[in-house]
Amino acid sequence: QVQLVESGGGLVQAGGSLRLSCAASGRTFNNYIMGWFRQAPGKEREFVAAIRWIGGATYYADSVKGRFTISRDNAKNTLDLQMNTLKPEDTAMYYCAAKRQTYSITINNAAENFNYWGQGTQVTVSS
Repeated sequence: QVQLVESGGGLVQAGGSLRLSCAASGRTFNNYIMGWFRQAPGKEREFVAAIRWIGGATYYADSVKGRFTISRDNAKNTLDLQMNTLKPEDTAMYYCAAKRQTYSITINNAAENFNYWGQGTQVTVSS
């Protein structure tokens, strides 16, 4: 059974940085795309970034492009999200997710297309 466990959230001032990690287990993730999503109170869960497990192709939401970097370590089965120049509007619960997809990473990145989810880690950015 696939398990995704996030860590690394916390409270940071605007302009600061945080690094989120996700430990993935339960299967091999060849042909999988791993993603990060976030959900603020009263808002829908939104796509943040994705990475192809094999090959490392990446894709970002416009709102985080240039500030966030997604990466993975295939040997350790971990997924990271380095978040720099954080803004108060980045405040949300952040979730790690996975889906099997062999075609373009830029397609079908809505939350409903991801099959596996972690429990989330809270990120709060103070102004």
